[in-house]
Amino acid sequence: MNTQETINYNRIAEAIDYIKANFKDQPNLDEVAEKVHLSPFHFQRLFSDWAGTSPKKFLQYTSLEHAKKLLKENQATISETAYETGLSGTSRLHDLFVNIEGMTPAEYKNGGKNLAINYSFAESPFGNIIVASTQKGVCFMAFAEDEANGFSALKEKFPNADFSRKLDLVQQNALFIFQNDWSKLSEIKLHLKGTDFQLKVWETLLKIPMGQLSTYGTIAQQIEKPNASRAVGTAIGSNPVAFLIPCHRVIQSSGVFGGYMWGNTRKTAIIGWEGAQTNLQL
Repeated sequence: MNTQETINYNRIAEAIDYIKANFKDQPNLDEVAEKVHLSPFHFQRLFSDWAGTSPKKFLQYTSLEHAKKLLKENQATISETAYETGLSGTSRLHDLFVNIEGMTPAEYKNGGKNLAINYSFAESPFGNIIVASTQKGVCFMAFAEDEANGFSALKEKFPNADFSRKLDLVQQNALFIFQNDWSKLSEIKLHLKGTDFQLKVWETLLKIPMGQLSTYGTIAQQIEKPNASRAVGTAIGSNPVAFLIPCHRVIQSSGVFGGYMWGNTRKTAIIGWEGAQTNLQL
């Protein structure tokens, strides 16, 4: 590492320490940039290059982790959590969870209590599936040859939710993808529940183009955690939305396809099918 890189690293390390120590004050970009003696523009670019996310997002992640700890471990109320996290009110805490976590603070704390979830079963080229949705988007999709087992898997994810067996527009837009109707892809919304690390891994999976493959090591590099291949594999194995979040496109660096929650044969079939669809579009 040359001298300038060392200086840049030290500045970003100092900025990260400052944000972590002062997140309750919700410091803005100008304030943090001033602490490390950089212009806001230069600091924003340098921080994003080194930390893999913007200073604002890093502040949000830090605030969110503190809020989750208060809700889970301290059994704090929503109002208490907002105050202790340095947010101006419960609406800002709500926005923070929805924008990053997908779930509201109350939903995260209560396992989906009072969350209305519609679900239905459908056929796909790779077997029967269960797909479930909230008003915000698809929250669960899994291959399920047995409907009872499929519903049990959904209920395990959201033990306190209110379930209705009903096909809605959110689910229909998601199912169009199995009919090669890619025009609906932009209309598919996801409503996910997971840790920051899991969400970051799943977001990276969404960027793998159809017909292409990646490796666990590559995903780890892309999320700025080069030594976390095993943790990446665990996060991929926790993917709650089969096919739409394409965990099937991740293989071992040796070229071996590796495991798949819904069976290695199905994974091989999906990869082959996507390759064929890609060739048809060329």
